[in-house]
Amino acid sequence: MRIFKTESLSVLSIASFRSFIMARFFLTLAVQMQFATIYLQVYYEYTSNELYTGLIGLSEAIPFIFMSFFSGHFSDTKDRRKLIILCILILTVGAIFLFLNSWSATALFKSLGLTALFGSVVVFGIVRAFLSATTHPFMSQLVPRHLYTHSTTWNSTVWHLGAILGPVLSGLLYGYGNGKHAEWCHGLNGIFFLIAAFLIIRIPGVPKQVKQVSESIWESTQVGLRFVFTNKLILSALSLDLFAVLFGGVVAIIPAFTDKILHLGPEAYGLLRTAPAIGAVCMAGIMFIKPPRQKAGMALLFSVALFGAFTILFAFTENYWLAFTCLLLTGAFDNVSVIVRHSIMQLATPDHMRGRVSAVNGIFIGSSNEIGAFESGFAARLMGLIPSIVFGGCMTISVVGIVSLLNPRLKTLNLRTLENQKI
Repeated sequence: MRIFKTESLSVLSIASFRSFIMARFFLTLAVQMQFATIYLQVYYEYTSNELYTGLIGLSEAIPFIFMSFFSGHFSDTKDRRKLIILCILILTVGAIFLFLNSWSATALFKSLGLTALFGSVVVFGIVRAFLSATTHPFMSQLVPRHLYTHSTTWNSTVWHLGAILGPVLSGLLYGYGNGKHAEWCHGLNGIFFLIAAFLIIRIPGVPKQVKQVSESIWESTQVGLRFVFTNKLILSALSLDLFAVLFGGVVAIIPAFTDKILHLGPEAYGLLRTAPAIGAVCMAGIMFIKPPRQKAGMALLFSVALFGAFTILFAFTENYWLAFTCLLLTGAFDNVSVIVRHSIMQLATPDHMRGRVSAVNGIFIGSSNEIGAFESGFAARLMGLIPSIVFGGCMTISVVGIVSLLNPRLKTLNLRTLENQKI
C-alpha cells in the first residue's frame, strides 16, 4: 500500500501530466460518445443490419492504416503538442457537421444520411492516425522514466472512464423519451472536444523531442517499421493485442446482440457497450496497488487468454446482467495487456523513435479495433451471431499459445529490468 501512496500518486504532482490526463478524459468521452451515436444511428435509423455497423469500423480503419505510415514521422519531427491541438480542432468541426446532419431543421445536411455518417468516420480515421502516433509519445515527455508504468496506468484509467461514460450518455440521450436524439449527442461532443483542446493548450512548455531532419518521410517510416519488427519483445506484445482485438472484440455487434438475443432497446445498449470499460477501471484500481512489473510477461499472456475465455462465455448468455458481467471481465483482463504493452513500448523505445513506433502500434492495435469490428459484423452475417463470437474467442486463446511458443522469453519479462536499462 505504501508504493500505491508514493509512486502511483506522485505522478499526479506533475501539473502538465494532470492537464494531459484531464484532456485525455474529455477527448475519449467525446470520441466514444460520437461513435456510439453513429452505431445507433446506422442500426436504428437506417439499416437494422449488423453488417453495416461492421462497415463503420472498416471505414475508419482503411484511412487510419494508410495515414499511420506517415503520422509517426510527423510526430517525431514536429511539435507534438501543436499536432494534438490541431487534431482535436478538426474533430470539433466534425462534431458540428454531425450535429447539423442529425438536426431535423437542417434538411440540406440531413439529406446526406448514411453518406455523412460514413464520411465523418473516414475523416476521423485520418485524424486518429496522427493522435495515435502523438498522444503517448507526448505523455512520455511529461514524466520521468521511472514513472512510465504509473503514467500508463493513469492514462488507461481516464481513457476507460471516458469510454464508460461516452456510450452511456449516448444511449441515454439518444433514446430519451423513446425518441432518436442524435443531435443532442453530437452537440455535446463538440463541447467536450473544445474542453480537451483548452486543457492541452494550457500545458506549459514541453521539452522538445530530438528531431530527425535528414530522413525523408518514407525513409523515416522504414526505420520505424524495422525497429518494431526486429524487436521481438515489442513485436510479441503487439501481436497478442492485435489478434485478441481482431478476433475477440464484440463491440460492433453489441447493438445486434442487445436487439436479437436480449430483446432490449438502445437504452440497454449504452450500459452493455460500456461494460468492458467499467471492468478496465476496476482492474486499474488493482494495478495501482500491485502494478504488473516483476511478472509482466505472464500477466500479459494470461490476461489475453482470459479475455478470449469470457468472450466465449458471453456468446451463450441470454441474461442481461450475466452478459454485462462477461463483457466487464473482458475489459478487466484486456486492460492488463494494454498497460503492459504500453509500458513495454515506452521503456524499450528511444524518444526520437516513439512517434514512429506508436504509429506502428496504431496500425497493429488501433486498426485492429476497426477491422475487428468489420470482421465481427461480417462473421455474424456469415456464421450467425453466436457462432461468430465463439469463433473469435477461440482464435484469441489460440494466438496466446502460438506467441508463447514463438517467444518463450516473454514469460519471464520483468518491467523493472527494462526501467533500469538505458536506450
